Amino acid sequence: MDHFMLGAHEVLELHEVLEGTVSAIHQFRLYQSHVQDDDLSTLISTQLTFMLSEYDYLVSLSESISNTKGEVYKRHNPKVDPVYGLDGPHMIYPKPSLPQMTDRDVASGMLQALKSGAVMKMRASLEIASRPLRDALQQASQNCSEQAYEVFLYMNRRGYYQVPFLSNQQDVLRQYQYSPESLGFAPRA
Repeated sequence: MDHFMLGAHEVLELHEVLEGTVSAIHQFRLYQSHVQDDDLSTLISTQLTFMLSEYDYLVSLSESISNTKGEVYKRHNPKVDPVYGLDGPHMIYPKPSLPQMTDRDVASGMLQALKSGAVMKMRASLEIASRPLRDALQQASQNCSEQAYEVFLYMNRRGYYQVPFLSNQQDVLRQYQYSPESLGFAPRA
């Protein structure tokens, strides 16, 4: 085994990431028994397999820092675009018992776990001095982001996560202009 050094804060950040990853894996496993939709069942199985592989890679980095790259998550339907607008949104409320959980509840829980994982891994990467570990955590954050987007698209297609839009969005965004430097004007001294 190669000798390597990690700062105390790096060890603690990696510990938090690994603990959060284990928790997300357990959460996904709990959700599996509640899934009714075949597409969601495939999605959760695929993502769970990837999460386990990525977890093992991060554990390997805790034993020996290497310059090998972790896997990159690739969405299964990269050409699917979200649908914008509201069309009879579903009512959302806490279910009184687990048997009442729906596919929407499962997908929403998956989405929240992945969003939290992305933030946690990116935040941890900002505290890491070891370049290979920093890169691995940044990639892990990006992977969570891609997985979350895949879950969002599933939810969006089913009407579980609708995207409202502003009728005056251009008015809101038109107030921002290009910087004078990008238009060729010299900044004031």
